[in-house]
Amino acid sequence: MTTVGTSQAPVTRPDVAAPPAPDPRERLRRAAAHHGPVLATYGVLKLAGLAVFLYLLDAAGDFREKHPRFGGGAHPWDVLGSWDGWWYQQIAVNGYDPALEPVPGATGLITLKGNSAAFFPLYPALMRIVSEVTGLGPYGAGMTVSIVFSFVAALGIYAVTDRLGGRRAGLVAVGLWAVWPGSGAEWAVYSESVYTALAAWACYAVMTRRWLTAGVLTFTAGLSRPTAVTLVAALAVAGLLAVWRREEGIRRPLLAVAIAPLGVFGYLGWVGHRMGDWGGYSKLQDGAWAHKFDYGRHTLDVLTSVPVGHFDYLFAMPMEDTIGVGVVLTVPVLTVLLARLRPPAVLVVYTVLSYLMVMGTQQYFGNVSRYLLPLFPLFIPLALAMRRLKWPSLATVLGTAALASGSYAGYVLFELGVP
Repeated sequence: MTTVGTSQAPVTRPDVAAPPAPDPRERLRRAAAHHGPVLATYGVLKLAGLAVFLYLLDAAGDFREKHPRFGGGAHPWDVLGSWDGWWYQQIAVNGYDPALEPVPGATGLITLKGNSAAFFPLYPALMRIVSEVTGLGPYGAGMTVSIVFSFVAALGIYAVTDRLGGRRAGLVAVGLWAVWPGSGAEWAVYSESVYTALAAWACYAVMTRRWLTAGVLTFTAGLSRPTAVTLVAALAVAGLLAVWRREEGIRRPLLAVAIAPLGVFGYLGWVGHRMGDWGGYSKLQDGAWAHKFDYGRHTLDVLTSVPVGHFDYLFAMPMEDTIGVGVVLTVPVLTVLLARLRPPAVLVVYTVLSYLMVMGTQQYFGNVSRYLLPLFPLFIPLALAMRRLKWPSLATVLGTAALASGSYAGYVLFELGVP
């Protein structure tokens, strides 16, 4: 007689061997088959946009008359290492010397001399390492870091989108990352690619419940850009929700929440200590670059001026600002569409807080397309809608956008404004 509820010992079959683990070459082949299309999609679209950008630079020739630090150079590609790129190269070579140094007799918006402490340390540190290992100069090292991390970002964006909408949507999202307004900064001596790569993989780690990985990635992102505070907040919300819902243990989510803010606040604290003023970083941004949190007053001024053809506000740059207004008005629409998909909270919180932080800051409004570039979750609703297109249609749409991006995401950013 069989007793209900009794358990039996598992049957072992020593004659059946476990399947052999794939050898390294097989694993490499599988990885290439899976990730190759992602990297190829991104690389082809970026190369197309870069080719148009360099052609426009050479055809216009304006860069030849500009200072190498401010959008000029001997060759078109030198422009990619100017503006903020000049500062990053100086840090990679000379390091930091934080100071609040007044401009003699200045009484207007700019009262302090620019100082390298305004630029976070991760990207120039990576430049220095690459330079030491490869022998490349600061420009070559900076471009290498940016390009490599742009592909890492593409893989992260694909991973997040694939988890929510499948492989086809993931490939479309990667294509959108390549052609988005502001994407000219991805292959330049700028930190956007590094930060976006870390943010995308941090969000993916949260989505897959790898809490310690998410905490470490967010900590590292905090050494890249001050806007990482929004990623810290998104991780904190996701971690606390996981604890409240009792989805898993308490220790790992709370440890991730504790680790995450140490990067951004550690650097701000170090700068304040070196300057002898704990608010030194914000004072430097305000006094040397006129960047300050003004609760959106400057943004509102732009949004009420550009639509009526007025350009008499602070830091006005007509063409760049017109593109910026279009991007700023598109983001809320895409955010609503993203929220309707009911994605993990980390994506929504990161997107909304990043947007509000940019909108609430007085800065060169024309750069807003670059500042909003790391908001990769905005690609998800578009990617899910566009995945219904057949491959020839997708190639036509993204290919056309890639060619056009040489102008709106490259030339306008670096030559018609201050990136």
